[in-house]
Amino acid sequence: MTLTIYNTLTRKKEIFKTIEDKKVRMYCCGITVYDYCHLGHARTCMVWDVVRSYLQWRGYDVTYIQNFTDIDDKILNRADKERSSMESVSKKFIEAYFEDMERLHVKQADAYPRATHTLNGIQNLVSQLKRKGYVYESGGDVYYSVRRFQNYGKLSGRKLEDLQVGASGRVDLEETETAKKKDPFDFAVWKSAKPGEPSWESPWGKGRPGWHIECSAMVLEYLGETIDIHVGGSDLIFPHHENEIAQSEAVTGKPLARYWMHNGMVKVEGEKMSKSLGNFITIRDLLSEIDPMAIRLFILQAHYRKPVDFTDEALKAATNGWFSLKEGLLFGYQYGTQLGFSSAMSSPILKQKFQEVVDDDFNFAGGLAILFQIAKELRRAGNILVHQGNIDTPSQILEEKWKTLLELAQVLGLEVNKNEYKKQSQNMLSNTEIEDLIEQRKKARNNKDYDQSDRIRDKLKDQGIILVDKTEGFTNWYRR
Repeated sequence: MTLTIYNTLTRKKEIFKTIEDKKVRMYCCGITVYDYCHLGHARTCMVWDVVRSYLQWRGYDVTYIQNFTDIDDKILNRADKERSSMESVSKKFIEAYFEDMERLHVKQADAYPRATHTLNGIQNLVSQLKRKGYVYESGGDVYYSVRRFQNYGKLSGRKLEDLQVGASGRVDLEETETAKKKDPFDFAVWKSAKPGEPSWESPWGKGRPGWHIECSAMVLEYLGETIDIHVGGSDLIFPHHENEIAQSEAVTGKPLARYWMHNGMVKVEGEKMSKSLGNFITIRDLLSEIDPMAIRLFILQAHYRKPVDFTDEALKAATNGWFSLKEGLLFGYQYGTQLGFSSAMSSPILKQKFQEVVDDDFNFAGGLAILFQIAKELRRAGNILVHQGNIDTPSQILEEKWKTLLELAQVLGLEVNKNEYKKQSQNMLSNTEIEDLIEQRKKARNNKDYDQSDRIRDKLKDQGIILVDKTEGFTNWYRR
């Protein structure tokens, strides 16, 4: 079986081949820490976390780096508004990031470099660009001369003659003063100090780095001149990733990354998420209402390259889907002792089916379909055990399916807390207690005390016990 990846650079699927055998160097453009993370950040971080996890499951040794942009106009504006400092704002929202991601079961990267911690690498890169004639000084700033890089636009497919003046990404008022640039398409790699703003000494005077240069410097410092996979949101293709390529490859003369991957954006009820529209959803607000695993399921049910629309209907479907999957994941904890589960291994056949599907450009949605099928079979077996007390399917087969479900769900970061289940089990009604209550309800119905009958049914329902009255006068039950 062969893993294929859609490469934004070549605009086609390609067979995945690493630079070093079974080793993957992977970089993700991370968060600008000026506010709480929103649903779009959740998708980006979750998708690449699962890609990393799947590669590890496939036997690759993955080094995964994700940066923090901790110096930016938005951070400075927030600090000014709160009468705080750039460091305080960054610290607050970096801590919030880790809190949110932990609740979403997003594993930590191997390192989180920050712009303010990479200043030596940034200045060294700018110096090399200057020696090679790719940047120039103007009015205290240092600009990259876009037209000096012959392949500019190869990632996004854009041509300079088609671009709008000033389309250089995160620009401030000073950058848009085209008189300081030799060409309106040039972008700043170093910005001169402004009164009252943080700044650092450099060969070009006091100032701070531009946005694009930090990622080029971090990739070089942590992963080397050419990496296997560079990822991020599709909104970063231009200009950020385009400018990264121009900066890095001008210095090294080598490809910055073999594969460029980008996840689709998140919409809310069909509209682009934004504060101005009032549909800006932070992760922590969402987690106050929704199970984090349901959010994860919602994200993974769409292919990573496609946009997703966050709607009430989609969220309900994901929540219901997680309940169904959760029942399958709990199967062994509920019935394993009864069935004599011991040391059976996961099913290689089911795992092969999963791999065949997901190997097609990380088709996690297709992989989820296999998990749901396994969970459905386990739920059916559980219902038979509850109603009949035994089952024809050999326990070893059921154990293999359950352990396969646990393993594959873990690859996708979908996990249940068995300790929590055990705690809940202690508070659950026993089978004997349930049967006693059903008998009490039967007597109440025979005495036409329907209010009491309904109260008992509701009590059982609150405990997750569903009653099924039969025409013969019997009542079957099952745990939801």
